[in-house]
Amino acid sequence: MSWLLVAVVAALTAHTVVNARLLRRPTATSTVEERVAVLLPLRDEAGRVAPCLRALRALEGVPRLEVIVLDDGSTDGTADLVRAHGLRLVAGTPPPPGWLGKPHACHQLAALAPHATALVFVDADVVLAPHAVAAAVTELRAAGVDLLSPYPRIVAGTAGQRLVQPLLQWSWLTFLPLPAMERSPRPSLAAAGGQFLVVDRAGYDRAGGHAGVRDQVLEDVALARAVKRSGGRIALADGSGLATCRMYASWGELVAGYTKSLWAAFGSPAGAVAVVALLLLLYTAPLLLVTVAPAAGLCAYLMGVSGRVVAARATGGRAWPDAAAHPVSVVVFAWLVARSYRERRRGRLVWRGRRVP
Repeated sequence: MSWLLVAVVAALTAHTVVNARLLRRPTATSTVEERVAVLLPLRDEAGRVAPCLRALRALEGVPRLEVIVLDDGSTDGTADLVRAHGLRLVAGTPPPPGWLGKPHACHQLAALAPHATALVFVDADVVLAPHAVAAAVTELRAAGVDLLSPYPRIVAGTAGQRLVQPLLQWSWLTFLPLPAMERSPRPSLAAAGGQFLVVDRAGYDRAGGHAGVRDQVLEDVALARAVKRSGGRIALADGSGLATCRMYASWGELVAGYTKSLWAAFGSPAGAVAVVALLLLLYTAPLLLVTVAPAAGLCAYLMGVSGRVVAARATGGRAWPDAAAHPVSVVVFAWLVARSYRERRRGRLVWRGRRVP
C-alpha cells in the first residue's frame, strides 16, 4: 500500500512535468494590432497600487490602447492617487442587490470600453511589463481562445506567503490536464486568475460578461466556466515574464483573503473535505510513513517536493528551500480551508468593508 502512494505521487509529478512543458508562454512583442482596453477596478488600494499605476501610466500613448480605472467607493485616497498618475478615472456606483463588489466594478469597466475588441482586466497588486498587454493579446489570438489567463509571477515576501502562495500554480499544473482543458467544452475543466485576465470582447459578451457571474466570490473561475458554457475556449499561460503580483503584504492579509474565498473553490463542503483529505494523504502523510516504511515514505516525499520545484521553475517562482516544506504548505492550506468554511457558517466573511454572503 505504501508503494501505491509513491506511484500516485510520482504520476502526479510526471503530469506536472508534462504540463510545464506544454504551458503557453507568450512571446514578447510591443505592437498592439487591435483596440484594447486595460481595465483596473480599485477599492481602498492606496497603500499598494502605486507600482501598478506607474506601469499603466507607461502604456498611455500606445496606439489603439486605452487604460480605464474605476474607483469603487474608496475612502483612503485611492482616487487622488490615480489622478496624480494622470490616468482616466471613473467613479463607480455601489453594487446593486445580488451583486458582489468586484464583478460589478468589472462590469462597469467593460461597459466603458464598447469599442475595444479585447479587454484586459488587472488587479491593484499587479505590475505589468511594458510589453505585457501586447504579448498577452497576441497570445490570445494565436491560441484562438476567448479567454486567456497569463498567471503573473507571484511575489511572496514572508515565510507564510512562501508556504501558501506557490500552491496556486502548483495545483493546476499538477491536477489540471492543460491540453484537455483547452479542447474540452466541460465547464468543470476550467481555471483562471483574475489578477491578469485577457478576454475577447465578443466571447465575453456571449458568455454574459461579469453580469453572468455577479454573485460569485471566485468571479475569475466563474467567468472562465461561463465562456465554456457559451461555446468558447479558454487557455492558461505562464505570465511570469509579463507581470508580477504581490497579492498580500502580510500574513494577516493572506489569511483574510483566503478565508474570504476558499469556501467557494470546491463546490460543496463534502468536496472540500475530499480534496483536502487527498492532499494530506498524498503530500503530508509520507512524512509519517517514513517512521514505518522509510524507503517508501522518503520516495513519496521527494516526489512531492519535485513537483513543487517543477511548478516553481515553470512559473517564475522560488524553488528552494520553499519546496522542501511542501507537506507543511498542505497542512496550512487545509487549515485555511477549514477556517473559510467556519467563518462563512458564522456569517463573518467581510472583504474591503463589504459583507461576503
